[in-house]
Amino acid sequence: MSRTPQRIAAVTGATSGIGLAVTRRLAEQGHRVYICARTASAVELTVKELRKDGLDVAGSACDVTDPQDIATFVRSAVDRYGPIEVLVNNAGRSGGGVTADIDDDLWSAVIDTNLNSVFRMTREVLNTGGMRQLNRGRIVNIASTAGKQGVVLGAPYSASKHGVVGFTKALGNELAPTGITVNAVCPGYVETPMAQRVRQGYAGVWNTSEDEVLAKFQAKIPLGRYSTPDEVAGLVGYLVTDTAASITAQAINVCGGLGNF
Repeated sequence: MSRTPQRIAAVTGATSGIGLAVTRRLAEQGHRVYICARTASAVELTVKELRKDGLDVAGSACDVTDPQDIATFVRSAVDRYGPIEVLVNNAGRSGGGVTADIDDDLWSAVIDTNLNSVFRMTREVLNTGGMRQLNRGRIVNIASTAGKQGVVLGAPYSASKHGVVGFTKALGNELAPTGITVNAVCPGYVETPMAQRVRQGYAGVWNTSEDEVLAKFQAKIPLGRYSTPDEVAGLVGYLVTDTAASITAQAINVCGGLGNF
């Protein structure tokens, strides 16, 4: 793994799954990491556990669908550590069902959490977070292979992740002259708490067991297994290094061969 100078990083949705693995990876690379999640107690517990391992991590609660919460989170990160040089937009949620039955509230909640928050958090980090003034930085958005193809019974989720990929490519090209890179990491099936909830949802719609859903999903993956959060975090860890300085406006899969696009 390529090393990079110690930088200030912010990670959203960082108390479980991919976000937690990314936080640990960045901190182990020497970054000082400021994290958030919706629940203050979860943030406190995560910070406590990571500090036990000698990692420089702090954080505060933030609902990424709330613009004021985003502003407060970024200001808190800057007050604690200084200007933000690495941003990982990881916070997200699942959501779907039979599209004709999806109500406005569910659609809006998925888009607001998965797409609008990425824009708002990125804008805040560029401005209040100081990244634009530094004229350097790394922005990594956790998208999905669902951001490149349609997902049956997942129209809101797929639409939101397509939006993240498009935002990433547009902003990456816009900021390229400044040296700030913007990339998306697109996990396929990754074993996380959210993946468990997704299998539960499909099991209900298909009137089958979660084990059968898992077997069906695994059968689609050439490697024959789900990816791990650490494997996703490994790519994020690379993209924030100096060695990855020429990689920008890309959407890179971590999916066991599920999608070769």
